Amino acid sequence: MSAKRWNTNQADVVCEGWHAYDDSLDGERPTVLIVHQWTGLTDYEKMRAEMLAKLGYNVFAVDIYGKGIRPQPPEAGKMAGKYKGDRGLYRKRLTDGLQKAKKLAQTDQSKIAAIGYCIGGTGVLELARSGAKVEGFVSFHGGLNTPTPSDAKNIEGEVLALHGADDPHVPVDEVAAFEKEMKDATVEYELVKYPGAVHAFTQKFAGDDPSKGAAYNEEADKKSWEAMKAFFEEIFG
Repeated sequence: MSAKRWNTNQADVVCEGWHAYDDSLDGERPTVLIVHQWTGLTDYEKMRAEMLAKLGYNVFAVDIYGKGIRPQPPEAGKMAGKYKGDRGLYRKRLTDGLQKAKKLAQTDQSKIAAIGYCIGGTGVLELARSGAKVEGFVSFHGGLNTPTPSDAKNIEGEVLALHGADDPHVPVDEVAAFEKEMKDATVEYELVKYPGAVHAFTQKFAGDDPSKGAAYNEEADKKSWEAMKAFFEEIFG
């Protein structure tokens, strides 16, 4: 197994991503882009990258914030808010990360997917709306809203949204608007709701108290991971 940092030089900042793959395998393979949660690219995303690499995928975890910028709450909320409030900037960083992933020697250009957690889930959907040529997009407990729902017409791949049914950070009307957006644009999508799960249900560091609005849920974590794996098998063939 190999894993290493990769710098993506952009006009305004240097971003430091993470590349993981099984070096016992030869040649190109299906590739997964990972978009991080609100504290930036951390050991959590690296863990998920290595889990995917062990399944035979080539994985690139993007860095949206920039090298060395790994904020903790409450600063993490401000940084996430910056990108939620400027979807154009967010899309640019995501697109730059995707281009880096496409240049990796292990990347099969015809088999690419993107997944994201929390604000990263929001980012994955924005990447989809930007018209990125990616076969599938998976949002784990991400925000589903967008200031430009009409951009859903640009989506070329399939969408899978894995959602905590009791997530207070994603109101019921936001979920309904997302479904309408997907249907109006005739996007091939699936929304899976996990009963009892709140925000950050895949992340153990979120704690175990759902009353706080964010908490780990082991059942939803395991089921959503299996749903993602089945989705990849479907889109990659």
